[in-house]
Amino acid sequence: MRVHETRSHSHPNTEEDKVMTRKQKAENKAHEAEQSPKKPKSEGDNGHANGKSSEDIVAEFEKVCTAVKDNLSAEQMREILEANGQDSSGSDANVLRKCQDLLFYGPLDKCPACNGNLEFTGIRYSCTGSYSEWASCTYSTKDPPRKQEPIKLPDSILNSPASDLIKKYEDPSRRPRKVLSIPDKPFTGMLMSLMGRLSVSHQYWRKEIEKHGGKVANHVIGVTCLIASSVERERGGSSKLAEAMERGIPVVSEAWLKDSIEKQEPQPLEAYDIVTDLAPDGRGIPWEKMDPSEEALESLSAELKLYGKRGVHKDTKLQERGGKIFEKDGILYNCAFSRCDLGKKLNDYSVMQLISVPESNLNLYYKKGKVGDDPKAEERLEEWENVEAAVKEFVRLFEEVTGNEFEPWEREKKIQKKPLKFYPIDMDDGLDVRHGGLGLHQLGVAATHCKLEPLVANFMKVLCSQEIYKYALMEMGYDPPELPMGMLSDAHLKRCEEVLQKFVETLKSMKDTGPKAKAVWSDFSQRWFTLMHSTRPFIFKDFQELADNAAAALETIRDITVASHLIGDMGGSTVDDPLSERYNKMGCSISPLDKESDDCKMILKYLETTYEPVKVGDVEYKVSVDNIFVVESSACPSVDEIKKLPNKVLLWCGTQSSNLLRHLHRGFLPAICSLPVPGYMFGKAIVCSDAAAEATRYGFTAVDRPEGFLVLAVASLGDEIIEIKSPPEDTKSLEEKKVGVKGMGRKKTDESEHFVWQDDIKVPCGRLVPSDNKDSILEYNEYAVYDPKQV
Repeated sequence: MRVHETRSHSHPNTEEDKVMTRKQKAENKAHEAEQSPKKPKSEGDNGHANGKSSEDIVAEFEKVCTAVKDNLSAEQMREILEANGQDSSGSDANVLRKCQDLLFYGPLDKCPACNGNLEFTGIRYSCTGSYSEWASCTYSTKDPPRKQEPIKLPDSILNSPASDLIKKYEDPSRRPRKVLSIPDKPFTGMLMSLMGRLSVSHQYWRKEIEKHGGKVANHVIGVTCLIASSVERERGGSSKLAEAMERGIPVVSEAWLKDSIEKQEPQPLEAYDIVTDLAPDGRGIPWEKMDPSEEALESLSAELKLYGKRGVHKDTKLQERGGKIFEKDGILYNCAFSRCDLGKKLNDYSVMQLISVPESNLNLYYKKGKVGDDPKAEERLEEWENVEAAVKEFVRLFEEVTGNEFEPWEREKKIQKKPLKFYPIDMDDGLDVRHGGLGLHQLGVAATHCKLEPLVANFMKVLCSQEIYKYALMEMGYDPPELPMGMLSDAHLKRCEEVLQKFVETLKSMKDTGPKAKAVWSDFSQRWFTLMHSTRPFIFKDFQELADNAAAALETIRDITVASHLIGDMGGSTVDDPLSERYNKMGCSISPLDKESDDCKMILKYLETTYEPVKVGDVEYKVSVDNIFVVESSACPSVDEIKKLPNKVLLWCGTQSSNLLRHLHRGFLPAICSLPVPGYMFGKAIVCSDAAAEATRYGFTAVDRPEGFLVLAVASLGDEIIEIKSPPEDTKSLEEKKVGVKGMGRKKTDESEHFVWQDDIKVPCGRLVPSDNKDSILEYNEYAVYDPKQV
């Protein structure tokens, strides 16, 4: 299948019409949720709390702040905090801020999500508690719950010169009923410089910067950043730009000003940098601070540094000297770890290896850092003369990193997650396909020397290339270069599946809403992205995100792991015909279909009539067929066996290119869990459609990668077919009975055009027309089969 585009004469509506990966869609969705209009606060007279204007309240608050700062010692402030059940730890400046907030607005109540302590951070109130050993609380607000009780003041405070002012707000009825956000000034304390031709005048930006708390200088010495147009770098810049680069001063685009004002918070300067790659040393921008499209390109070009249980980390450079992972008593001394704690803003990895080098001592390698921020990673390589001492240090490090003993983990895979500690990513003993598959320079040579039929050789070349697997993991955000996410053990994948299914069951029985419900989602998200380490973790917010970024992602990583084992190491000579060898290992026969045959004409007609072009902005995406292959897999029943079963239908199945090798080698597997969204609403079923328009969505093609695969499968729906118009509440009975299920879509194929193929196989080929099911969550009909032996 090949996707191609045509352009209409209409103009795109917005920038949001761009094609995005699933990961970017989830991030945009989360961003939109953050930016959605907030509920109006309850107001008193004149539209403000207690009938006072916001200016009056700000003035009162600043008066209290000054009095507290000038008249109370740090010890007295800590006493006040402790007397009112607040956390008194932290620096004197932090204690001052917490005390000022308490004395004016009243003591903070417990976090409504986890019952932890809330703390004022200068912009909002955040929780310092935890949901579990896996996850810190992510609750934050600008309107926190307050204790409706008098402030308790120690005796030493009553003799203070500020006591009268402090006592004024002791009674809850005298305090502002709600926290009115002090007007945010995102540029407070910042000095910045402007350069070149911007979209609006320098004078306009000067006023805006000063209005939001900042100042503008004509020079670059001592400034926070230099604001410049992106075209300046193309023109070669100016002396001002060169001086900023020499002094290491960030040079950012105008968008940084706009976004910081819009969000009322200074945004990360690194995300708007326009000259880093021109700087002499190239400071490097952490992936999480990049624009998603830029991060995607960076991660796609990043070389995999650790590719499996026997892989020597690339940064050690010891593989060049014949280095191998040290093995003793059946244990390979190579561990990778992950930690994702969004409450503490942690997304870290760690790697430990003992490496033996010919004619040299044992080497201990240790690395720990933040994903996508390699320049700041902690890294050390030590040579040890004594093997026992090196092993002892490795074990000590393991216990330090995880809080667990090393032996039970390696022998029995038993480990307990400890708060803020790392959790092992259990690598399998093989090569991640992104390392072992065919590189770009090998593809043509491999196909040339292949003894298979040329079209089949080309087909195998695609399935054995690194690229399709790199793209799949990049689009999902599961591609950290330090962790081999395409080579995980079955035990690790099973653990992930159990965590997902347990969460789904929790959701089905959960009646809580509000902060408690969000806490459950947040706890799972942090747990998930520790087990399935991502370059861009986020908090899942709905079932569709869970389906796309957890369930489908786990299925894809499972399939890539199978492909990794099947492909192995293809880095050697391509003259030995490695493609034929992999073809034989697959256990299936693949043969091109004659383009003049009746079957080919039937398939082309089926595709043409059940496909609808996808329109994105002014571009319309259509589909055409390059080649059709007939596949007989030993993992699936033959067509002759299927013909003996009732109610046979020829249906479309969508698949990512990265999943296809596993399908061919082991057959189609049911969905991993049940979710009330298309593709998962039937539970653990193999899902097909009579509309090519539905199946092509799962090909995840793109403008730069238009080739993808569609599968046509002969499926027996069994003796009993159940038609449903909405997600079933319980799918277990359907799974147990193994009945055929037809989900009714808002569109259907015109039944007058259906026909029969090969005696009694129904082909629901027909133009897509509106159905009577206008309220269905499915756009097209979907069919569920619960027994792989029926497909």
